[in-house]
Amino acid sequence: QVQLVESGGGLVQAGGSLRLSCAASGSIFSVNGMGWYRQAPGKQRELVAAITSAGSANYVDSVKGRFTISRDNAKNTAYLQMNSLKPEDTAVYYCNAEVRRALRFGYEHYWGQGTQVTVSS
Repeated sequence: QVQLVESGGGLVQAGGSLRLSCAASGSIFSVNGMGWYRQAPGKQRELVAAITSAGSANYVDSVKGRFTISRDNAKNTAYLQMNSLKPEDTAVYYCNAEVRRALRFGYEHYWGQGTQVTVSS
């Protein structure tokens, strides 16, 4: 089995910063892309940032210049540094990873349990 465990969420004032972590563990042969999604109340889940195993990143327009995604391949961990936070960033943030459990398997998507980020105005 594969588990993704997120941490780092919380309550912060507008303009503040938070750093989210997502650690993948369990039966892992390799990890391909990793990403952070978020879902605000009454809204669809959206991709916030994604990073390839080679370190190439992309972001949704609303967070460009404020959020930075990174990863430590040796630890199968992804990070999301969030600066200049705005109330509209308030959401549950989910980690997603493409994981290969063994050479004979293909890549499968796994999700973390989510971590709440609340930005007060």
